[in-house]
Amino acid sequence: MAERDFKQELDELRAGKIDQFEIGPDNFQEFQRIYHAYPYRTQITGQAHIGGKIIYRMIKR
Repeated sequence: MAERDFKQELDELRAGKIDQFEIGPDNFQEFQRIYHAYPYRTQITGQAHIGGKIIYRMIKR
């Protein structure tokens, strides 16, 4: 399985290339390190769902 480029996904979300992306419990720890270092993380919100998946979207202003 290829590793995901979480920074690229965050950049694509911020640029409007994608509307959302999903993180599961299996890659949450890896994603969190990148998310907390991301300079625009305050513009992105995650919504937790049953089963440990989180859907990240841009905050609408």
